[in-house]
Amino acid sequence: MAFNVNDFRANMIGDGARPNLFQVTLTFPTFAANGSAAGQKTSFMAKTAQLPGSTIGQVTVPYFGREIKFAGNRTFTDWSLQIINDEDFVVRNALESWMNAINSNTTNIRSGAAATPSSYTVDATVDQYGKTGNILKSYKFVGLFPVDVAAIDLDWSSNDTIEEYGATFAFQYWESNTTS
Repeated sequence: MAFNVNDFRANMIGDGARPNLFQVTLTFPTFAANGSAAGQKTSFMAKTAQLPGSTIGQVTVPYFGREIKFAGNRTFTDWSLQIINDEDFVVRNALESWMNAINSNTTNIRSGAAATPSSYTVDATVDQYGKTGNILKSYKFVGLFPVDVAAIDLDWSSNDTIEEYGATFAFQYWESNTTS
């Protein structure tokens, strides 16, 4: 088949989805420092995120010199955000407080406020928008908690820039508005 630009254009719905049209909604546990304010700010400060993926493993069984493959269990990789830092450090302080309650920096114990998984995990969403403002795809992360808050690089020669840092979250599974 010869290349035909009109065929390509006819199959490109809405000029294609744009990676910069998204919003993250992250709630914080009640024990996280300024968690409510941090949750509101995260919608604005989450500079990058991902629509999640998942993997179905495989079980291989040798049989008469051949490998027979069967579907295995589904796994979910961690979810990462790149967060813009402002001078009140509200989001970062809430993340650090959340992690400290799960495992204290100094005593290596869990806070009573984070005693059970239901107390230290939350749900979060990422919405992908179309150019008209409608939600094209929505993912809900169930049972989410932070596993890494990255360092913030400081540098005397970094002029006209704003600090950013990464945060990585583990979660149990995701649901989307088109799957259950």
